[in-house]
Amino acid sequence: MSSFYVENFGCRATQADGAVIERELQQCGMTPAGAPGRAQVVVLNTCTVTAAADRDVRAAIRRIHRQNPRCRILVTGCYAQRAPHEIAAIPGVSAVIGNSHKAQVAQLASGRDPGGSLPKEAGARFATGLVQPTAADASPPLPGIYVGDIFAHTELAAAPVFEAGARTRPNLKVQDGCNHRCSFCVIPAVRGRSRSLPLAETLREVQALAEAGYREVVISGIDLGRWGRDLPGQNRFEDLLLAILEQTSLEKLRISSVEPMDWSDRLIALVATSNRIAQHAHVPLQSGSDRVLRQMHRKYRPWHYAERIRKIREAMPEAAIGADVMVGFPGETDLDFAETQALVEQLPFTYLHVFTYSARPGTPAAQMSGQVAAPLMRERNRILREIAARKKLAFMQSFLGRTIDALTLHTYEGGHTEALSDNYLKLRLPGRLEANRWVAAQVESADAAGLTGTLPTPES
Repeated sequence: MSSFYVENFGCRATQADGAVIERELQQCGMTPAGAPGRAQVVVLNTCTVTAAADRDVRAAIRRIHRQNPRCRILVTGCYAQRAPHEIAAIPGVSAVIGNSHKAQVAQLASGRDPGGSLPKEAGARFATGLVQPTAADASPPLPGIYVGDIFAHTELAAAPVFEAGARTRPNLKVQDGCNHRCSFCVIPAVRGRSRSLPLAETLREVQALAEAGYREVVISGIDLGRWGRDLPGQNRFEDLLLAILEQTSLEKLRISSVEPMDWSDRLIALVATSNRIAQHAHVPLQSGSDRVLRQMHRKYRPWHYAERIRKIREAMPEAAIGADVMVGFPGETDLDFAETQALVEQLPFTYLHVFTYSARPGTPAAQMSGQVAAPLMRERNRILREIAARKKLAFMQSFLGRTIDALTLHTYEGGHTEALSDNYLKLRLPGRLEANRWVAAQVESADAAGLTGTLPTPES
């Protein structure tokens, strides 16, 4: 029986894809190895959103091949879809499988050559079995390259993802792909058109998690707010949320990132009034400059974005509100950045994910003039991170002396347990508490690492 190891790179969507691959490999009779050095087959499920993500994958291939030269390395995911020949040229790679053929990864990993049922590029051949040259000068088989038209891809499989080292708060991907064409983003080219997990399948997965005892489930997607628009009928994201509330026993539902134009009044009202949906809104911003947003091909303006955020805050006074912000987009001037900085200062964010622009081959932005110097990008990144840290600390300090509900996650060696509040605040509690348990804790202090709290002493 063959053993396998799956290593995921990048976002939650990639991790969700990796969970599906692991499930399918086990269904094929393969067993988890626990580490790449002990596996006969290693699947690298890649990201390509930045140049650094690509470098991480190449380094991992070389490291694994050096540590375990007899294993077969299969590379799949977004980087495999974008640059298969680049990956295939790296020693140790047995097959490159794009997102277009990710559903066949388990079939290929289990050593079955699908032949005519799975197109592969001319001149490449599938390497079956372990790479075992019979002589010192023998060459390993050429890697097979299985990459097709991602825009013809319509499949979407689901499997829950768990945070490393924890069995709480599973993440379920219910949407993939994107129909937007942001000028800086390579995702549509490597993940294809927007497609949704059907309602019945989503409800089945959520209910299975609830019956397994999980208290909170996070639903995610590449463009989550567009869920259902490719399905028959007039489905909208709000309809999915209502169905989960009405047809499953899940105690708490958390929504991952949703674009600003999809935070409708109906969605805001639903999240604000349901005690089973976490008070948490992650709303990508990217830039506070109208000129830069237009160059990015984003579908909203700064004033529209600000209006949505203020509506969310009005409806949910204590909600976590976060955003993605990019610095260093080509042509971003000091004035453009000052507008972003001012908007970030004005809006009631409780945290930010600040990213530095990375040129992606094939995107319009990569060909634009005015590429910003790296030192200036780093400085702008630092400024926004400092603002975000200040806002986050002020938000945390507003809960000092109060009692908040949180879900226990895991225990650290230092003897404290980490928990997460409904509004996305990390909470350190004394002692070793059972994971996946609701607790009411009194907040005693706040610092950059999060909140510290205590549990009430039982009355004697």
